[in-house]
Amino acid sequence: MPSLTYPDSDSDMASNSSSLPPFSPSIASSQTSHSASMRSASPAPSVLSLTSTMLREAYRREYGRELNNYSEIYRLPADSEELERLNMQHQMLMGVVGKYPPCMEEVLEDRFPAEPKQVLDLGCGSGAWIIDVARDFPKANCVGVDLVPMQALNLPPNCRSEVDDINLGLEHFYRDFDVVHCRLVAMGIKDYHNLIEHISCVLRPGGLVEILENDITVYDLNHQPIPVDTLSLEPPWLARWFAFMRMAVRGRGGDVGAAAHLHQWMCEHGDFEDIVYKEYWVPTSPFLVGNDEASDWWRSVGEVIRQDAYAFMPGARPLLLGSGLTAEFVDELESHARHELEYQEYPSYMRLQQVCARKKASS
Repeated sequence: MPSLTYPDSDSDMASNSSSLPPFSPSIASSQTSHSASMRSASPAPSVLSLTSTMLREAYRREYGRELNNYSEIYRLPADSEELERLNMQHQMLMGVVGKYPPCMEEVLEDRFPAEPKQVLDLGCGSGAWIIDVARDFPKANCVGVDLVPMQALNLPPNCRSEVDDINLGLEHFYRDFDVVHCRLVAMGIKDYHNLIEHISCVLRPGGLVEILENDITVYDLNHQPIPVDTLSLEPPWLARWFAFMRMAVRGRGGDVGAAAHLHQWMCEHGDFEDIVYKEYWVPTSPFLVGNDEASDWWRSVGEVIRQDAYAFMPGARPLLLGSGLTAEFVDELESHARHELEYQEYPSYMRLQQVCARKKASS
């Protein structure tokens, strides 16, 4: 994927300490700089054509990385390095949680050609998932929404990219879609509970929603959260790095606790049925022992997660530095975390939480 070039232009555990730089309160609000007047015209019958002007407007450069220019909440990069990471992550997630929910094919069955099925991917990132859907279901209309346009060179003809901040609401999509997919977007969502309400309105009766989130927490071998004192500098380093990430995301207004409430929110909503909740414990490195086929497979997952972390940490520098940490502190924290991962000094897990549901036919 070509690089983009631009002209220069839940509470965390902590104790008191004065030996480290303070973690400053966020100066950012939970608002977005992307006004409603800047939204993509939607729905639209054509694939978005990217121009150099659109690309320049969509990005801004911070701390050596290209970030979206519309949201002050989501501050991870959207450049070629990040999109490459997301594509690698997509391949891993397909192996862990499956490519599609079991009922996806049934929901997208082309029973009435005059009214084509429609699929919406909220926070589509690189577009890997929605592009797969467009290719696997060529009669369905597929829409990927993100803060920056998809940069795939050859979008399928039934797939389009829309630039939007879903924090502004989804009223323009109400009752338009048969499938809504939402994956690992909580860091950029200020009110996930409200997003679920919008998703229920977007879905047609009988439609399918799939949500997958992570709580930005590292767990021990017993699947218990690893306690971290964020004001000391000692192992476990990966858990400590993610604790600072969690604080930074919360400071920006991201809904870091959403993953733990997804199942409850869906069950309490009233518009959903056939609700299925699953947890997936993924190793942060290939530390698993055993010589059987299952152990080999999970070791391969752990290796991908480790490589993902190697790429994720430098990408998160704008978020951490923008939250008040010094470059020296972030460098040291990242260096220790990478060393810990490389030598598997502190085996650990991260948890993925998935909810799939159908919208009631009577809703």
